[in-house]
Amino acid sequence: MINPTSNINQSMPQVGISSVKPAANQGNFDKTIKAVNDYVSKVDDMQQASDMSIRDLLTGKNEDITSVVSAVAKADMSFKLLVGVRNKLIEAYKQTMNMQI
Repeated sequence: MINPTSNINQSMPQVGISSVKPAANQGNFDKTIKAVNDYVSKVDDMQQASDMSIRDLLTGKNEDITSVVSAVAKADMSFKLLVGVRNKLIEAYKQTMNMQI
């Protein structure tokens, strides 16, 4: 009788703990931290652009309200996404800390 999972197991790469390199993990972690830092900077830039467009609308420099609403909506969505990712990271950290060794 043919085992239907035998082909799946053979085609999947086998990764053991010994094949994970600490230096590679540190490089990946550094890349992740840099990506998060870049995204936080972009969210901050969007927030500042939103504030500037509101200020320009109130002072009369800009009369196009749709561009202001668009900038505010972009900044709001990016901030909500950032908060959601932060919450997921905190949740993952808590679950990792509660794991028994």
